[in-house]
Amino acid sequence: MGSPAEAPSPDAAPASSPPPPPPPTTRPSPFPGREDCWSEEATSTLIDAWGSRYLSLSRGSLRQNHWQEVAAAVNAAHGHDPRHRRTDVQCKNRIDTLKKKYKVERARVSDSTAGDDDGDGRVYSGTWAFFHRIDSLIGDTYPLKKQSPPVKSSPRLKSPPAAKPSPPPWTVTPVGPRSGTKKRPAPMSSDDTYFRRKFSAFAAAAVAAAAAESEDSKGSSEKRRRVTKNDEEWEIGYRELAHAIEKVGEIYERVEAAKRKQMVELEKQRMQFAKDLECQRLKLFMETQLHIHKINNHSSNDAADSFS
Repeated sequence: MGSPAEAPSPDAAPASSPPPPPPPTTRPSPFPGREDCWSEEATSTLIDAWGSRYLSLSRGSLRQNHWQEVAAAVNAAHGHDPRHRRTDVQCKNRIDTLKKKYKVERARVSDSTAGDDDGDGRVYSGTWAFFHRIDSLIGDTYPLKKQSPPVKSSPRLKSPPAAKPSPPPWTVTPVGPRSGTKKRPAPMSSDDTYFRRKFSAFAAAAVAAAAAESEDSKGSSEKRRRVTKNDEEWEIGYRELAHAIEKVGEIYERVEAAKRKQMVELEKQRMQFAKDLECQRLKLFMETQLHIHKINNHSSNDAADSFS
């Protein structure tokens, strides 16, 4: 009888390959001035517009009106969509980012030139698309750093081991190392040279990034110094304005005091005039009454004389 068919064990089942991970989705950046919003065409137009003005100024710094012209050139070529329009500040920040990236690539090129120990002449020339264009504009301002070439490992010819004569039975073979002997350094392998070259490249990139950060810190300190100076000027202006307002207040207070004094004097004169007028009226009234009384007395006397 044939043996019954055995059920395949789960361990013997072929392992199914895991599904490939989904491709990363690139979300649009909410900030219009970020790196991922600049296309290669817009960056190329920006380099052309900035480079022409940079060379016309004898490799000097661009001012605000120049950056506005650069932004207008970029918008004229790629600013048909309002979301893709650039300002002068965004163009300046993009050029600063390109300069930092150029420093890193330049450091890699410098280290690759110094670490060409194979002798085949193949040197890293930079895979960045804008490296040569930026290098033609600002390459003279960033000289290559001279580095000591790494030690090359020379292949050593293996000679057949010479037959050692057997020592006589009465000689003593030394066990410890002699004082005059020197140990030869072990030759460097190709792996050590490769890792050393990679380490030098990363170190040069770190130095370039640190230099860029130091330049940024210098720029921020200069900006803070300008802001402090402007604040001091504003403070002086506010002090002068407060002093002028205080002077005006003092003058106004003196004028008001003079007006109050004049009003008091006028009121005194008015009251004195009213008093004099009242006295004259009473005097006139009394004189009139006395005259009437005299007339009446004279009339009564005349009447009495006529009756007698």
